[in-house]
Amino acid sequence: MTTTTPSLDMARAVLAAQPFSVLLGAELTAFDTNGATLEIPIHDNLRQQFGYVHGGVLAYLADNTITYAGGAALGPNVLTSGFTITYLRPADGVRLRAIAHVIDATGRQAVCSCQVFAVPADGDPVLCATAQGTVRAIARERAEGFSGAAGRVAARSHPVTFSDIGIR
Repeated sequence: MTTTTPSLDMARAVLAAQPFSVLLGAELTAFDTNGATLEIPIHDNLRQQFGYVHGGVLAYLADNTITYAGGAALGPNVLTSGFTITYLRPADGVRLRAIAHVIDATGRQAVCSCQVFAVPADGDPVLCATAQGTVRAIARERAEGFSGAAGRVAARSHPVTFSDIGIR
């Protein structure tokens, strides 16, 4: 593990530089050496044909939360190298909440697990999916190449919208 664990503010800045995360309204609500919690509000445009939240949205949430948990152990320059997700029940409610923690980490990779919950307007969160993934540290020079793109996105004068990515 590393001593360069990013702070909650730094992790939130990285999230704000991800156009897709901004589009979904993702919020990093917890981040420390124990893991990460990421939430998104549920909107009708995130639903599939039966009215439940699309599985791809749950997969995004699990993937990103796993990566943040891995980053807490390995430092800020990380990418997901793979993950699996198991859907337990359809997701519905007002918010999705993913909680991830590190199972084990070496200097270059972390294996993390995640639980994704649907949060109703009233009542207890419902476990909808579980995931496990591997996060790898990347070379600093590769990360710096990505930070240029992130800086351009972060410099936008407005939030990313569907029209920004060609959806009318």
